[in-house]
Amino acid sequence: MKKISLFGLVFFMAFSLTAQDKVGVQLYSFRNQFKTDVPGTLKAIREMGITYVEGGDSYGLPIKDIKMLLAENKFKVVSVGCDYNELKTDPMSVVEKAKAYGASFAMCPWIPHPEGPLTIELAKEAVMVFNTAGKVLKDNGIDLVYHAHGYEFSPYEDGTVFDYMAKNMDPKVANFEMDVYWISHPGQDPVKLLQKYPGRFLLMHLKDRKPGTPGNMLGRADVETNVVLGKGDLGIEAIFKAGRKAGVKYYFIEDESSRSMEQVPQSLAYLKQIK
Repeated sequence: MKKISLFGLVFFMAFSLTAQDKVGVQLYSFRNQFKTDVPGTLKAIREMGITYVEGGDSYGLPIKDIKMLLAENKFKVVSVGCDYNELKTDPMSVVEKAKAYGASFAMCPWIPHPEGPLTIELAKEAVMVFNTAGKVLKDNGIDLVYHAHGYEFSPYEDGTVFDYMAKNMDPKVANFEMDVYWISHPGQDPVKLLQKYPGRFLLMHLKDRKPGTPGNMLGRADVETNVVLGKGDLGIEAIFKAGRKAGVKYYFIEDESSRSMEQVPQSLAYLKQIK
């Protein structure tokens, strides 16, 4: 732990002095560590040089206690996760959650649907939910983003179901968080999508995929296929640069593998050298 702490301090000094990009971490990356030690895990993440986080889970602690720990480690909670049905039935509860953490974004990660590609009927309902809830959130100072998982890319008319969503979600109140793994997994190109919809992807999850991993349109994969950024087959450097041009405001490394504690610092180092 002392070696990690020393490395983290040195790396943080270098990274914070040179980076112009707002790079943080999705706390879900450390879900397994949080199960046994919340304070120690948060301290270890901070020692990696992390400032910005996406979260919203209290890990079994009272909200006041997790907020105290986040503040002690000087984390800025940029975004919190929210449930689709909560947006549909009680969007003010999402507002309250985001404000409790001091977040400016609320992120919906999943549209409930039967296993397989999202139907256009469910996509149309989701658009209405996001537009309606998004206005409530926006009126209260919170930006809503939807995190696609790859099941939105079945063909529809002259494009895909995702294209329908992008064209019909009101950009004033409902936008997107791009997870580069889940955009690539069904065979899409994150760079081309960023170029096609500039200004619509406000947040980004950065993760890389083990070469040779078979894709699908299910939004599911073996978490152990998450590798250090730059070591996989997704072309992270090109995506990161495209994100800068397309208006991404915050980037969150998300490493769902069992090696996240070792891999996240390496991924941060990789991003640091991108000019």
